[in-house]
Amino acid sequence: MSGPFVFPARDIVRRPGEMREFVVDAPAPQRWGESLVAVEKGENVHLDVRLESVHEGILVTGTADTTYRGVCGRCLRDIAQPVEVEFQELFGYPGEEAIDFELQGDDVDTEDLIRDAIVLSLPFQPVCQPDCPGLDPITGERLTAEASHEPREPVDPRWAALRTFTHDDAADDRGAETTEES
Repeated sequence: MSGPFVFPARDIVRRPGEMREFVVDAPAPQRWGESLVAVEKGENVHLDVRLESVHEGILVTGTADTTYRGVCGRCLRDIAQPVEVEFQELFGYPGEEAIDFELQGDDVDTEDLIRDAIVLSLPFQPVCQPDCPGLDPITGERLTAEASHEPREPVDPRWAALRTFTHDDAADDRGAETTEES
């Protein structure tokens, strides 16, 4: 076995208490993620991995840092954000117990473990900024923070007559009522 996510454990297999550490930069072998954002194929993934031999197998602990890219879920602007995940999993010795991950010969293949951790940490509804105003529901144009406070065309044309009624008109009507009551 070989690859950027495969780590040799030959010298620590069945030697509880032994440990090895690896720091690796590896390209993502395929696109990780299927929604609005994903880690694209070839994107650099920085790995800091520790392999520890225990009685049941090899305990793999580490972090993975990379960047996801995609579009904002509100305004459809392109975004790129860093993502960092921590992972820990026991890779058991083959044939001993039914577990999710097993040693492959004398190697630990962490690709599925790291991919799963990264994909599960990607935001379901990513935004370019926390207060992104999104798109105008009428025109479909991107709203800005200033434009989101401006009055827009009414959605229902039956309400259009109310646009002619202004705050100044209401003050004039109250003044007229006061003088008539006097």
